Amino acid sequence: MLIRAFFTLLLAPFSMLLWMLATSLTGCNADPRHYADQLAQRGNLQHGTLWAAPFHLTTYTRITRADRPLHVYIEGDGRAWIQHFRVSRDPTPRRAMGLALAAEDTAANVVYLARPCQFTVAEQASACRPEYWTGKRFAHDVVASMDAAISHYLRQTPGQPVVLTGYSGGGAIAVLIAARRKDIALLRTVAGNLNHVAVNRLHRVALMPDSLNPADVANEIAAVPQLHFSGDSDRIVPSVIAHFFVTAVGRCADVREVHDMDHEGDWPALWSALLQMRVPCEDPAQRALLRS
Repeated sequence: MLIRAFFTLLLAPFSMLLWMLATSLTGCNADPRHYADQLAQRGNLQHGTLWAAPFHLTTYTRITRADRPLHVYIEGDGRAWIQHFRVSRDPTPRRAMGLALAAEDTAANVVYLARPCQFTVAEQASACRPEYWTGKRFAHDVVASMDAAISHYLRQTPGQPVVLTGYSGGGAIAVLIAARRKDIALLRTVAGNLNHVAVNRLHRVALMPDSLNPADVANEIAAVPQLHFSGDSDRIVPSVIAHFFVTAVGRCADVREVHDMDHEGDWPALWSALLQMRVPCEDPAQRALLRS
């Protein structure tokens, strides 16, 4: 199903204006943490730092009701590389797309998790080595750390299900976490890297043997209701990656292609509408609850 480009102009024009303004500021080398704080304020999300061994993770959260699901957002890979063969010293994203999506979610309980070493201050960066945002970006200890962070916040909403969303490489992390847990009620990815082996081969860059591959756990999440959004103009993670992944998962997964959207397009402007889309295998009786 294609979503027409003019749909963007009909939805949240004020939000889109803010997003475009913020993006232009990042192009002027605005401080990423200041920019993240501004995004978070739009969703009343509060900054925090969580120790989830072996990393200090940057978080932004809004938890207001213990009897509602926990909506978790996982950031993309950030600025892993400066140039094709030059590794960044700091993977903090300039645009923080995952955070921008979280800020658009009006659910009672929203948790944003930055990836390891993003927005991390020097005194908390002892575990931050470049391999954790290059070849080991989806390694077991990375996934375990972020999984532990979700368990931490679930203590504030005991017994409630998790609605999990990941952007780009955060989509890979989201899938890998979903394969470890039994409380994921709904899984969404946005421009998700759902098979890093295929993506790296496509771009003719080094493979990542030290990283777990979401494509390898597709059958383990076959019962999880899931929706994968992909831009039909995405040249970084083309839509075919999502289609192959969904085929491997089976009937509880589907792809929604967004017309004229690329990898770093204005997903936040559409997000409120995309959140309302039906998800395969979703329990109709729980549908309203999972969006609250």
